[in-house]
Amino acid sequence: MNSRRIADYVTENRESHYRLAYSYVKNPDDALDVIQESVCKAIHGAHTLKSPEFIKTWFYRIVINTALDLLRKQKKLVLADDEAFETLHAVVDDPMEDYDLHQALERLPGHYRTVVVLRYFEDLPLNDIAEVTGLPLSTVKTRLYKSLKMLRLELESELDSDKKGGNTYGS
Repeated sequence: MNSRRIADYVTENRESHYRLAYSYVKNPDDALDVIQESVCKAIHGAHTLKSPEFIKTWFYRIVINTALDLLRKQKKLVLADDEAFETLHAVVDDPMEDYDLHQALERLPGHYRTVVVLRYFEDLPLNDIAEVTGLPLSTVKTRLYKSLKMLRLELESELDSDKKGGNTYGS
């Protein structure tokens, strides 16, 4: 695979790559650094891409690994904020819409959050998620199922506590 094709792919899909990086590092400058380093790694490692049809999963894996490397270097706790959630959604009618969902998502362990982000925010099929994460398809399915169950339980408990506390939205 030549460097020009990689550069074209990265340019055409820069928003989704940025969103993916930002979903990990939660900082605009860090996300840009992750993308820049990922592009360099991709161009230098172009020979490792065996087939052009796998460029998406190949580059997503590079972005995720680069973001995780940055987080390890910084040894920082990733906290969710409103800006992070707005970046994940191109169009936001109500800034509080889905806030509880995103808060619950941020409380998931990283390996569960990764599967949910790739499936529902990046719209990757399960087979591609398996390739990106380097996990067997059955493990991806299990993690997705468990993460959705954890999210549901978390959201139900928040809803129950809001009802008990008399907190109602829209009143």
